[in-house]
Amino acid sequence: MASLRLVSFKALYRSSSSLCNLTHSPSFAVRAFSAIFSPSSTAIVYTQHGPPDSVTRIIELAPVQLKENDVCVKMIAAPINPSDINRIEGVYPVRPDVPAVGGYEGVGEVHCLGSAVKGLSPGDMVIPSPPSSGTWQTYVVKDQSMWHKIDKDTPIEYAATITINPLTALRMLQDFTNLKSGDSIVQNGATSIVGQCVIQIARIQGIHSVNIIRDRAGSDVVKEKLKKLGANAVFTESELDVKNVKALLNNIPEPALGFNCVGGTAASLVLKFLRQEGTMVTYGGMSKKPITVSTSSFIFKDLSLRGFWLQKWMTSDKSMECRPMIDYLLGLTREGKLSYEMELVPFSDFSTALEKALGKHGSQPKQVMKF
Repeated sequence: MASLRLVSFKALYRSSSSLCNLTHSPSFAVRAFSAIFSPSSTAIVYTQHGPPDSVTRIIELAPVQLKENDVCVKMIAAPINPSDINRIEGVYPVRPDVPAVGGYEGVGEVHCLGSAVKGLSPGDMVIPSPPSSGTWQTYVVKDQSMWHKIDKDTPIEYAATITINPLTALRMLQDFTNLKSGDSIVQNGATSIVGQCVIQIARIQGIHSVNIIRDRAGSDVVKEKLKKLGANAVFTESELDVKNVKALLNNIPEPALGFNCVGGTAASLVLKFLRQEGTMVTYGGMSKKPITVSTSSFIFKDLSLRGFWLQKWMTSDKSMECRPMIDYLLGLTREGKLSYEMELVPFSDFSTALEKALGKHGSQPKQVMKF
């Protein structure tokens, strides 16, 4: 566990933050003899996989020596995503080796730079792009290629959460069917952040959205919230327990594309709405129930079933398109055209935020830790 050792030589590195500024000083002629270190970092780590509320702990990490292309970023905010929890549990397909620092996306401010870094300056606001592990700590050191500079006017909670859920929504709307203004899509899990983003991005593109939510107390309030975001129709699962769901669409065209993040019955409802040769894209399975497709859906409607995983897309040759898309999405947040529910919590309240993210307090907004 050497990489996660407790800091025992703080005094030795007490001047590390001042060293960071020397790389931009004309007097830095002794660079070869002066190491540049990050400050020590408070981090949420886990040394084994298991329940996140049992295996995570907060420790202090020793300062890190910067290589010439490294950038040290002082973290501002980072979310707790379901995939973060799955990585800690050890069930996510791609995860860092343990011991590891938690977190996979976030936003920070450039604190100091290696001697060869170009295009970034102390004080710049940056996000890891593509997202990468280790954001649940006060200072993060990564190669300059891992950081993307963003507009400082971006609200920190959106900057911290833009690279996974909103980007998933955008890619799914663009990658599977050639949607045109006036077309429509159908989705379950409409109250999720991806679902909320699908509604809003679709609205901007002139695409109708049909949305399916769970039966629960206050569903009428949820419907109104989604309609304010731009949803054209919102149904509870029980309202779709009819033979001909398409009769409920009124003037909305039959959807060409559907999104499923639930599985089970909720996935079957998405399939019922799809038009001839429609496509359903699965990007999650919250119910942990399998998708069942009728034989007639394949034979007589020729439906297609696809899957989307952002992590895989990020490693493809299309990943270079990622940063312009992030800038586009962040622009929408600054213009007030893209929003979703979040709760900013102090980093020191990690245990409470984790309990909420684990669902121990019922349905909660996404937890975003503010450092």
